[in-house]
Amino acid sequence: MSPYNLIREIDAALENLNRSERKVADVILADPEAATRASIAVLAKAADVSEPTVNRFCKRFNTAGFPDFKLHLAQALASGVPYVTRSVEPGDTAEVYTPKIFEATMASLSIAKELIDPADVNLAVDQLIQAKQIAFFGLGACGPIANDAQHKFFRFNIPVVAYDDVLMQRMVAAAASTGDVIVIFSNTGRTRELVEIAELAREGGATVLGVTAPGSPLAEHCSVVLGIDEPEDTDNYMPMISRIIHLVVVDILATGVTLRRGPDFQSHLKRIKESLKGTRYPLD
Repeated sequence: MSPYNLIREIDAALENLNRSERKVADVILADPEAATRASIAVLAKAADVSEPTVNRFCKRFNTAGFPDFKLHLAQALASGVPYVTRSVEPGDTAEVYTPKIFEATMASLSIAKELIDPADVNLAVDQLIQAKQIAFFGLGACGPIANDAQHKFFRFNIPVVAYDDVLMQRMVAAAASTGDVIVIFSNTGRTRELVEIAELAREGGATVLGVTAPGSPLAEHCSVVLGIDEPEDTDNYMPMISRIIHLVVVDILATGVTLRRGPDFQSHLKRIKESLKGTRYPLD
């Protein structure tokens, strides 16, 4: 079943649903966008059914469970102006497209929160905290994400670099060895150069952490994967929501490393912050 037909599939299945499932379907069809933002508890309460009933309903439509169902539902709602964003439609005014972009971003962040595995986060932090040096790689819209990661991680007294040039990435990957960690940001995970770079780095013994689509060619060549399954089609639309989610992942990883360093590390971070005081005008 194509994810873009999910709403139509639910509507077509109404007559074959039992009473409880029909309640869930009615709530979803009445406001699909609200359903993409709701927790399973909120949706169950709105439909006056149990949470297991909602989960069974989701699996009936060939999804792995509620988070996966919401992802497919978001995809079903996605239709907009090519090269801009799916949430915007032709003729939308600023009054319409401004809240649309906020709402689409918040909904996708909520879905990503449910899908990201804390065990994978812990594993990624394990590798980062032990790294001899860290390199952040990103191409296109992911280039600034790599730079943001460098901006966060230089504070940890670990040698850190960021590159958005594919030739530099190849050379750094080829020179990497055991103890080095290379973090690659890619929404699709289908960029050939990045897959080759991951292979090069691992051949030398480096750890490759991929922040990318699970099951993608890049993910298959990474040591650790933080799966970001954002339905944004960056082949046809401007990268927007996927970029925000990747930035949040950077914050999650930086927070994890900070907490692992313990309270004694706070004085180091404080010194860095205090070094900026003289560069700012005082508050009135």
